[in-house]
Formats: sequence, C-alpha cells, structure tokens
Amino acid sequence: MFGLNTEASFDSAHFLTDYYGKCENLHGHRWRVEVTLEQHDLQAEGTMRDMVLDFGVFKKAVRGIAEELDHTFLVEEGSLKPETVAALESEGFSLTVLPFRTTAENLARYIFDRLESDGFPVAQVEVDETPNNRAYYRK
Repeated sequence: MFGLNTEASFDSAHFLTDYYGKCENLHGHRWRVEVTLEQHDLQAEGTMRDMVLDFGVFKKAVRGIAEELDHTFLVEEGSLKPETVAALESEGFSLTVLPFRTTAENLARYIFDRLESDGFPVAQVEVDETPNNRAYYRK
C-alpha cells in the first residue's frame, strides 16, 4: 500500500445546536486538517509515473477546501432564524451554511466526501479542533 499525507488549516467560528455546554455559544477554532491518500499501486504512465499522485495537485485540492472555510462562520442549516442569517449577511459577515451539525467529526466526513467526489483515493481525513482534540473519518 502506498500513501500520501498533506495538511492545511483554517480559522472559523461555529456553535453547536442542541448542546448544553460552552460549545453552544459562538466560538472559533484554528482547525487543522490532515488528509491521507492510499492506493495499492503507483501510477504506471505519464508525468505521475511511480507516484500515488503529484503532491502539488493533492495540496491544491486540500488547501482549496480549507480556503473556502477560512474566516467564515460555519452554520448548521436551520440552526439560526432566517432573520438572523439575513442580518449577519447584511452586515457583511461571511457565512457557510452546511447541511450538518458543525462538529469536527462531520467536517472530517465533509472534506473526505468532497475529495473523494473529485477522484482522490482518500483513506482518512483528520480534523483537529484544538491541539489536543482530533476527530477523523474513514470508510
């Protein structure tokens, strides 16, 4: 088995709906993402011969997703009143509305699915919410 790893990070705010603790309040994180690709064989032809994938292509894809999530407010769809969303947007705040609760576990799955749908041989995505707390997703 051959594999590659790369990482990226982004800063964003979120809160957890239906949670009874500190994280129910709006707060931010420096999220760190580590992505692992795996495949049994190296590519046999072309410019990526004897590689899993060109690191530049891999890094660009992972960092592109991180850039989309950077310095934005991650909002679970339906967790805020429409008037609140409209007010925040009218003030110029960047919101990324996601169809899931914005936990590290769900962000790991979201990033995994995005990369997999783009044809990357993703084995695992890890998302650090803090330097000591990490979630991961793999199929």
